[in-house]
Amino acid sequence: MTSENDRPDAGSGTPDPAEGPRFTDKRRIDPETGEVRQPTPEEQVLADAESIAQGAEEEVVLEGLIESQKLAAERLEELQRAQAAHYNLEQQYSAYVKRSKAEVLAAHDRGVAALAEALIPVLDDIELARQHGDLTGPFASIAEKLTATLQRFGVEQYGQAGETFDPAVHEALMHSHSADVTESTVQMVLQHGYRTADRILRAARVAVVDPEG
Repeated sequence: MTSENDRPDAGSGTPDPAEGPRFTDKRRIDPETGEVRQPTPEEQVLADAESIAQGAEEEVVLEGLIESQKLAAERLEELQRAQAAHYNLEQQYSAYVKRSKAEVLAAHDRGVAALAEALIPVLDDIELARQHGDLTGPFASIAEKLTATLQRFGVEQYGQAGETFDPAVHEALMHSHSADVTESTVQMVLQHGYRTADRILRAARVAVVDPEG
């Protein structure tokens, strides 16, 4: 008597030949009739599962794309803010440098003007000595060096007889009239004026001749 365990195919896992091979036909068109074939319940379940999986995958990709775009927009905004801050810093630094240079130049000009104004009485004495022929020897050398130094710092002596009288740069101490002039003219320079490029240190003190009538 043969037991159930003695059968050759028992527990081997080999499919019963009587059952035949099993497969799923996924073709939508019936090859025999040419008509659209209705899916079996198993095929419908597989198709639904595949559709759900595909939809889930697309949703994940879309969410990832949205998140990437959001992150890129945030990084771009941060970069723009950093660039704006850097530009503002450069502008502030440039303005500071210009302002500092202007302040240094203004302080320099004020110092030169203050020194020249303090030396004007000395320059007047030198001019008087020159007019009287007393500017000789070591005194003449010192006077020339002083004048050259002031000129190097932009201090200019001005005022000449015969030039047009200008109340902005001349101080009239004497007036006379003459038919020989057609406009107010400097007749004599009593004391020379001194100026820098942007200010009058002392107006030239002059005698003025005006036209008659």
